Amino acid sequence: MFMTSRGWRSSEAMSDSPAFRVGIIIPARFASTRYPAKPLARIRGAGGQERSLIERSWIAALAVPGVERVVIATDDTRIAAEVQRFGGDCVMTPAECANGTERCAAALEALGETFDVIINLQGDALLTPADVAVTVIEAMRQDPDLPVATPALRCSRSLYAHLVEDQQAGRVGGTTVVTNHRSDALYFSKRVLPYIAPEVLDAAPGDAVPAWLHLGLYAYRPEALAAYRRMRPCAIEQLEGLEQLRFLHYGVRMAVVDCPPPGWDVIELNNPTDVPRIEAILQQRGLD
Repeated sequence: MFMTSRGWRSSEAMSDSPAFRVGIIIPARFASTRYPAKPLARIRGAGGQERSLIERSWIAALAVPGVERVVIATDDTRIAAEVQRFGGDCVMTPAECANGTERCAAALEALGETFDVIINLQGDALLTPADVAVTVIEAMRQDPDLPVATPALRCSRSLYAHLVEDQQAGRVGGTTVVTNHRSDALYFSKRVLPYIAPEVLDAAPGDAVPAWLHLGLYAYRPEALAAYRRMRPCAIEQLEGLEQLRFLHYGVRMAVVDCPPPGWDVIELNNPTDVPRIEAILQQRGLD
């Protein structure tokens, strides 16, 4: 591995080998201030089948084509037991991991396998379309110098209204992202950014709103993932509670891949109040 002017690059990424190994790691922890035991929350599908959140996230990960391995990374035996129950693959990681990115780094080290790209599919992002992961993986494949990539989609009016409603009620909803001229991330926030004046919102054409929802998925080069674990946490990361801000604080480029709306609101399970909306979307999509 060595450092280029554009980010981390590995000797494996420079290889002429046609093989491009991709793994998905789903970080899951039991303790949560906002939603304790969230990975084990039961969510009803279209046919009435109840599955845990972590199982539904596992199913979402398995739908991504071209992935060699899907692993759930946790530090809790209750989550591990649930993964074992539905036949998933689990790796135990230290309780000291401060966030999902650190947990992915610890899991990759424990696995001892070599990948070109690691996907972090957050355990509360069960509605993430497989096409989103494919698009981000392709962005990493096309630019071997890109250390980290993450997807976002332009908000629909209903999704934007949902985010604003959460904010006004004092709930933490989804995360929005602001980018520069080349679509690299400038900032992520749990506030709804940018501020859009009501008259601007009313004048926006069609169903699209000029705000981008960050989706709970990251693609890392293994070297960038290992480097993250060595970086000291920064103040803004801790204030916002957003792990990806550590990359920005230390000047690591994060490309934001614009993904077309999938036809449903990609809501993460952040609060218990999100469960009925998620179940309604599963009903709409006919997913049990």
